Amino acid sequence: MNVVVTEYKDSWKQKFDEESQKIKDIFGNELIAIHHIGSTSVPGLKAKPIIDIMPVVKDIKQIDLFNEQMTGLGYECMGELGMKGRRYFRKGGDNRTHQVHVFQGDNKEDITRHLAVRDYLRTHPDEANRYGDLKESLAKRFPKEIEAYMDGKDAFVKELERNALNWHSAQGELG
Repeated sequence: MNVVVTEYKDSWKQKFDEESQKIKDIFGNELIAIHHIGSTSVPGLKAKPIIDIMPVVKDIKQIDLFNEQMTGLGYECMGELGMKGRRYFRKGGDNRTHQVHVFQGDNKEDITRHLAVRDYLRTHPDEANRYGDLKESLAKRFPKEIEAYMDGKDAFVKELERNALNWHSAQGELG
């Protein structure tokens, strides 16, 4: 997989809106909420141009019943893929365009972590810029090595998550 980090694009929100509607149509009454997460959800943040979508559902096991419909939208159904209680779908192969991370509504830890990081970066532009610069630098150093790129971000992301969760706790409820 090629590692490409680009400047923020306003079209990412529209791409989220369009794809999330298709997912809403598939998941139907099982869906509680659907969120745009990840770097493409933070205006101004440099990112890999992959739209991360987080549906929150009533019963995670029911999501497996929709695998055929998700495949019909072009997704690979990856199951938990290393994260207990998640269903992960990816679209676009080596030129990935979308990733879907489905969590059950009572999985507060993973849901809160994703939303806290997103909202922290939206409200802390200096941190968003630092993160974007790091990703851009790593993408230039490791343009064909996604593992090296991910490893290079690891310490920063762990610190970012800690800061975001502490900030979230001080803020109260996420919006």
